[in-house]
Amino acid sequence: MPKKTSKRERAAADRFAQRYGERHGEAGRAIERDVIGVNVGLNGFTTVTQANRLARELRLRPRMRLLDLGAGNGWPGLHLASTTGCRVVMADLPRPALVKASARARRERLARRSNAVQATATALPFARESFDAIVHADVMC
Repeated sequence: MPKKTSKRERAAADRFAQRYGERHGEAGRAIERDVIGVNVGLNGFTTVTQANRLARELRLRPRMRLLDLGAGNGWPGLHLASTTGCRVVMADLPRPALVKASARARRERLARRSNAVQATATALPFARESFDAIVHADVMC
């Protein structure tokens, strides 16, 4: 049976749901493009170079299963799926972020190789050894 979400986790989920629901103006998109190297509505700080290094270090390849903990809008999980051919499961608490991640997966034709799951990292609904690799970028907040 999954662990119940704590009051603290619910408060964090509410706070991040509000944050992920905000729209970014042109200035925010320009900064994101210049600093991160991509423009996908990020709320993190992992650069394209860092994401590509994750792919190399994890030796991601087609048919591998990747868990992106704290996936937010799907960065870097969808990028890793796109560039390596792996499958990605994006797990996070704020539903608005996962909705955006799923929409992005459809736009980028990654829907067949991606899933979004609303879950906290302390109570993941997966069997042991379900994944070949796990990433968590910008989650320690």
